[in-house]
Amino acid sequence: MSTDRYNAREAEAHWQKTWDERGIFATPNADSRPKYYVLEMFPYPSGRIHMGHVRNYTMGDVVARYKRAAGFNVLHPMGWDAFGMPAENAAMANKVHPKTWTYANIATMKKQLQTMGLSLDWKREVATCDPSYYKHQQKMFLDFLKAGLVERKQSKVNWDPVDMTVLANEQVIDGRGWRSGALVEQRDLTQWFFKITKYSEDLLKAIETLDRWPEKVRLMQKNWIGRSEGLLVRFVLDAKTTPNGEDELEIFTTRHDTLFGAKFLAIAPDHPLARAMAAKNPALADFIAQAKKVGTAQEAIDKAEKLGFDTGIRAVHPFDATWTLPVYVANFILMEYGTGAIFGCPAHDQRDLDFVNKYGLGNTPVVCPPDVDPKDFVITDTAYDGDGRMINSRFLDGMTFGEAQEEVAKRLESQTRGNRPVAQRQVNYRLRDWGISRQRYWGCPIPIIHCEKCGVVPAPEKDLPVVLPDDIEFDRPGNPLDRHPTWKHVACPQCGSPARRETDTMDTFVDSSWYYTRFTDPWIETAPTDRPMADKWLPVDQYIGGIEHAILHLLYSRFFTRAMKATGHVGIDEPFAGLFTQGMVVHETYRKDNGTWAAPTEIKIEGTGEARCATLIATGEPIEIGPIEKMSKSKRNTVDPDDIIAAYGADTARWFMLSDSPPERDVNWTEQGVQGAWRFVQRLWRLIGEAAEIAKTAPAAAPANFGDDALAIRKAAHRALARVTGEIEKLHFNVCVAHIYEFANALQAALTEAKGGAASRPDFTHAVKEAADILVVLFHPMMPHLAEECWAALGHGGLVAEAPWPVVEADLLVEDTIALPVQVNGKKRADVVVPRSAGKDEIEAAVLALDAVKRALDGKPPKKVIVVPQRIVNVVA
Repeated sequence: MSTDRYNAREAEAHWQKTWDERGIFATPNADSRPKYYVLEMFPYPSGRIHMGHVRNYTMGDVVARYKRAAGFNVLHPMGWDAFGMPAENAAMANKVHPKTWTYANIATMKKQLQTMGLSLDWKREVATCDPSYYKHQQKMFLDFLKAGLVERKQSKVNWDPVDMTVLANEQVIDGRGWRSGALVEQRDLTQWFFKITKYSEDLLKAIETLDRWPEKVRLMQKNWIGRSEGLLVRFVLDAKTTPNGEDELEIFTTRHDTLFGAKFLAIAPDHPLARAMAAKNPALADFIAQAKKVGTAQEAIDKAEKLGFDTGIRAVHPFDATWTLPVYVANFILMEYGTGAIFGCPAHDQRDLDFVNKYGLGNTPVVCPPDVDPKDFVITDTAYDGDGRMINSRFLDGMTFGEAQEEVAKRLESQTRGNRPVAQRQVNYRLRDWGISRQRYWGCPIPIIHCEKCGVVPAPEKDLPVVLPDDIEFDRPGNPLDRHPTWKHVACPQCGSPARRETDTMDTFVDSSWYYTRFTDPWIETAPTDRPMADKWLPVDQYIGGIEHAILHLLYSRFFTRAMKATGHVGIDEPFAGLFTQGMVVHETYRKDNGTWAAPTEIKIEGTGEARCATLIATGEPIEIGPIEKMSKSKRNTVDPDDIIAAYGADTARWFMLSDSPPERDVNWTEQGVQGAWRFVQRLWRLIGEAAEIAKTAPAAAPANFGDDALAIRKAAHRALARVTGEIEKLHFNVCVAHIYEFANALQAALTEAKGGAASRPDFTHAVKEAADILVVLFHPMMPHLAEECWAALGHGGLVAEAPWPVVEADLLVEDTIALPVQVNGKKRADVVVPRSAGKDEIEAAVLALDAVKRALDGKPPKKVIVVPQRIVNVVA
């Protein structure tokens, strides 16, 4: 080797150029090897990559490189989730076209990703904002429409008054828009919907088949789909109290066992009965208007103060004609859930209890906890939602929860009113249809034409793609497509009359719900997919991304594959066989005296432990060291990947990201940590250089016999190979790193201890070459540039990126000795190391010779020595 110091800057540029020129990461579709599809969630081109990207894509790259070495035809593509509001906001702020801004960002981020040495098939690159991509999305929209999976209807929506667009429930966080942060309002708009609810039960049941998904993600999806079995109950209304003589109100409940604890009925602000009352009651109309200032997301409604308006309507209890209940319009009831009406049992529902406590309606406990005297059971501020026996419930008293539900269902189902049963069993889902209409420019145009004569008309497929106009103005908020002078005007394809295009564009989650399918053959122009190729590659074998996409992206993608199957584009149901959600990258925060934040590059850290302190480099001003938090621009605790790669190299950054903590947990980025990773890079370089010198004289064929020192090296190598192979399959990257450290230490020690002619013996030189080769292959997925440099130094003509994964020799994993724990009178005293083949007498003699055992016996002979072969030795004193 020409130098004792590894030059990352030169090596990384050289090997990236070599990989690119040889095209070794381009994946052939026509390949007989078994397929493996590894994919990381593709990025939004915001301008620059961050350390979270480095971690995410490094993990995927480790899997891709390992599987390639293991003999698979690996698909590892990359693309860009390129539509969205940030581009429009940038257009307004910087007077730049969204397309210009987006493609400039793509170019920058692509160059950054390439410096990381990722083994990506860039020939399959897609950008969702490119008409060559979204024309196929428009084709699928039309196919879904024909299949009855698309619907246009008026609906209550979340309206972001800053971005001036509709948001899905999942895009409302704590009552605010996920992009703008503005308080969301409710509006009634005519929208396009994907009918995801058609697959509610299928989406729910299929979660059980996703055994390679994190349990927390599966649970989140189950809760979001929200299957509930209950009873649809028809309450009689006193027609004298209703606005137009209405005499019935349907409610859905999952707790019909608690009907005798009912204190009120509540309806949604947009329930037909509420609207009818509001037309005659201005105060109620004002209340409803105020209620609409909260978004439609259940989370936002649950967190808002529970408010109600007594309509004056009275409902009759289904089991007692003399018992009437007030009917309220309440801000926490959604028309989209159930029937938009509920009965409130405050003793056993916290939301209902908060409501009655505000309005003085009281509560009656009807379920008593076990081991509690019903006479002493009182509810005040906390509802009881546990199990127990029924009380205060007439004919239900003493029954269990399940028995009471069944009895109530039977009685109400047997009663009829107007030739219909008073109640019937029903299954409900929390999941709502997916509203995809967005009032913005930078999104996929919805291929629909509106004609006064013909109504809603699909755009002809021959006219796809419906391309966004470039001559657009961003001089004011709102959707510029609405005010474009020519683009929206078109002749009706059916009658030729003047018509207009749909000016809403699709939710960007549509773009990302099928991109993994397009990657299987992005060159096909006549259809969204090449069906044989899609079915060959899908599902994705390993998908990697953030837990924040557990509901939105993953659930939508699961729906999309089903819809694509229904329309003949794919033959699968589930898009991702394996899912891994990585932790975040976190860093200390640093705050100045004036309350503003300082960046890590602006401060100097001195001291350790409690004496550790920070000062501003420019002024010497003391800086408060704050808590470790997710890297964010707002708190300036970010680290620029370009700076790290320039200073230490991409391999150092990759290694540290993998070594610091389990991949599902957060990784704390520290300067000391990255420096430690850099020192290990240099150490490996020197170690391989030393091994290469010895390996020069190694025989081509393995010797018949190996000495103890050579055998020890081979055993260490194959033990590390077996361990890293097993752990990388489980995505335990930090454990792989630990085993590589251990192996490097063992090899270094063996080389240091080699004496006299040992270093030139054929068996020793062969063992060193074998071990060095294995070591380089093991760290190659994590540090590919260093691995290529070391591979060349070891005399290999090809690339380690194309080398096969070594095969473990099982015989070398068998240890000649075994350590057995030794107990004296049931208490462990020591371990004894004996030959694996040792008999009972030999083991007993070795145990009794141990100093710890002699002290425990205090010079007395043992009463008995019990040897459990291969497990433990018990000494009875």
